[in-house]
Amino acid sequence: MPQVKEIAEAIEKFAPKSLQESYDNTGLQIGNPDMEVNGALVCLDVTEEILDEAVRRECDIIISHHPLLFKGLKRISGSTPTERIVARAIRDNIAIYSAHTNLDSARRGVSYEIAHSLELENVSVLSPGSADADTGLGIIGDIAPTPTLELLRRIKNTFDVRHLRYSAQSPQIVIRRVAVCGGAGAEFIPLAFEKGADCYITGDLKYHDFTTWGPELLLADIGHYESELCATKILARILRKNFGDLAICRAETDTNPISFL
Repeated sequence: MPQVKEIAEAIEKFAPKSLQESYDNTGLQIGNPDMEVNGALVCLDVTEEILDEAVRRECDIIISHHPLLFKGLKRISGSTPTERIVARAIRDNIAIYSAHTNLDSARRGVSYEIAHSLELENVSVLSPGSADADTGLGIIGDIAPTPTLELLRRIKNTFDVRHLRYSAQSPQIVIRRVAVCGGAGAEFIPLAFEKGADCYITGDLKYHDFTTWGPELLLADIGHYESELCATKILARILRKNFGDLAICRAETDTNPISFL
């Protein structure tokens, strides 16, 4: 069975830690690097329900996209979910590892997976990293000419979006070029427009993003959770490729923290 550090090495070979943003906390957060792993649970967010599932499914490591620990804890008193997860993970000998913005910026990372789901062609990185034009945040590519409403319906179905927010005042009738960015990607709207996108797909757009840029290009807000859920598919794929004997589970209790009436 692989050790925790071997799993970390495999993930970081695909998504080097050097690609993470300065604010991020990618990597091993809880656990002994030398511990052997029999089962891995892959998820988007580490919650108490996810930890329960890891115990139930006999997984020794939880691998998440969003880090459990962004900032240092000053106490572990059990007064918050994060404190309770940390204490229980240590007590139950469950490692917790995160691959966040490094997975976003990897060559075939989160945005690439979104673009692949929409069958974009001639893709390139929207905002390349400083060291490598093949890595960075977001993807832009071409799509077969598609009527706007048809594309919006495809986006809604592909990413299982309950309520798709889009810019109603957008002038485009047919979409030929699409930019995407997993997570909260409003900062790249001007770049998507500059690079000729007819449509930009991301999450967490604000009202004034729509009023400012809606008259220029079609904006589609599919939600933060919906845009990044594919990260679990990528992580599971990495594990399957490198560790054939490892039990790999995609979390059943990974749920969107946002609900709709």
